[in-house]
Amino acid sequence: MELKNEELERLYAETFQGIESGSILTGKIVAVKPDSVIVDVGFKSEGIIKASEFLSEEMESLKEGDELEVFVVSTGDSEGMLVLSRERASRIKAWVDMEERMKENSPIEGVLVGKTKGGAFVEVSGIRAFLPASHIDLRPVRDVDSLIGQRMHFKILKVNSRRSNIIVSRRQYLEEQRQEMRTVILEQLKDGALINGTVKNITDYGVFVDLGGIDGLLHISDISWGRISHPSAHFSIGDDIEVLVLSFDRENEKVTLGYKQKRPDPWSTVEEKYPVGTSVTGKVVSIADYGVFVEVEDALEGLVHVSEIEWAPRPKHPSKYMQDGDIVEAVVLNADSKERKLSLSLKHLKPSPWELVAEHYRPGQTISGTVRGITEFGAFVGLPEGIDGLVHISDLSWTKHVKHPSEVLKKGQEIEAVVLSIEPGKERIALGLKQVSLDPWLSEIPQKYKLGDELKCRVLRLTDFGIFVDLNDEVEGLIYSSEIMDTSEPLKEGDDVMARIIKIDLDNRKIGLSMRNVETSEQ
Repeated sequence: MELKNEELERLYAETFQGIESGSILTGKIVAVKPDSVIVDVGFKSEGIIKASEFLSEEMESLKEGDELEVFVVSTGDSEGMLVLSRERASRIKAWVDMEERMKENSPIEGVLVGKTKGGAFVEVSGIRAFLPASHIDLRPVRDVDSLIGQRMHFKILKVNSRRSNIIVSRRQYLEEQRQEMRTVILEQLKDGALINGTVKNITDYGVFVDLGGIDGLLHISDISWGRISHPSAHFSIGDDIEVLVLSFDRENEKVTLGYKQKRPDPWSTVEEKYPVGTSVTGKVVSIADYGVFVEVEDALEGLVHVSEIEWAPRPKHPSKYMQDGDIVEAVVLNADSKERKLSLSLKHLKPSPWELVAEHYRPGQTISGTVRGITEFGAFVGLPEGIDGLVHISDLSWTKHVKHPSEVLKKGQEIEAVVLSIEPGKERIALGLKQVSLDPWLSEIPQKYKLGDELKCRVLRLTDFGIFVDLNDEVEGLIYSSEIMDTSEPLKEGDDVMARIIKIDLDNRKIGLSMRNVETSEQ
């Protein structure tokens, strides 16, 4: 029997009595179809939700009896069923929740999903909120891309459901958290307390550590017991570290921190741990002109002075022997806890060449060597043992006055010399060049030069007390100032003059001359 229009309208009204479009209801799934989900919302009413509102995984997991919150889109379709939407119900509920949270000043959780001009977008319960750039963090963020995909907490600044507009702030949330932490930290801060913090900033003089609402300064001198070039060698911004509170000025909220104080000072026991003569192994950590620093343990470095690298009298630059990071063995020469000094030696691991010299050489022995260096006072001669002997300027010639050793010797020249003395304790060996030949003052000169002899002489140098002259390229003599005769032109170096021997002093190796009463035609 067909129903009249009036009866259909009555049944329709009875069926959807109490249900209005825009309502949010809770219903149970009564059927899951390929293209839709049928939900019983009560009141003798069933509604339909399009399958497109569900993910494929969700459709597979849905079953009869499951409860859903739905939004009534309309109170009847062509088949007399309610048109429902789960998505709109979720969105409306989320907006209501946002408004309540803003009133209660409660934080929300969301994911930063992208950036835009002036800020970023945050996904919160299916709603996209705007996060201004100035509210992303406590400090300006240069790389927003690095935060995309991260789940964070925010505070709601503004909600406008009509315009679908919501503004959130992460900075406000962090500030409130920081203030809460600050209250807790201030209660914990006291001298000697261990506390965790985050490296906030690094300067030349130290590190600023965020302790949670209050900053503390870790001075460079309190980072390590050892030598430190710059705080950045130990810490990076963002590092989580444990520090010790050295002092806390509660009135000014000034906190001084320590890092090295968490463990004993290694220098306090250096004398007991490294007595003189102890062999140690360490890593080269720094090279200077004057030596090499070797780390023998954490924060404890010793110095190998350049003179302690090898036995050579004039060692090369330390970088010629080793590089940073090299592992070396050394001997302790001295350990001083008060001065915080540990002196090391590499050369003392090997026998001293001076011990060999004392065994191989004796005074009076003739040796061979190479001139390695020339100074104003003499020449250094290299010996096979790796040491240098010194030929003093006074031991270069028996008969001539040598102004500079370079007049007689050249660097690299092979020579023979006589050992004059050996002092192994002072690391000295004295050599003589003139001693290789006999002293002419003992034989040749007394026989060849007699009192009264008149000779042609070459002027060597002029002095206030006389003129030094060369006699036959063999020996020097002095024409006394009182024995100089006037000449037509002033005398100069290189001039030839005639002079007569008036004094021979063999003990002091001197010959005196006079230009007076010279009878030769040269006069």
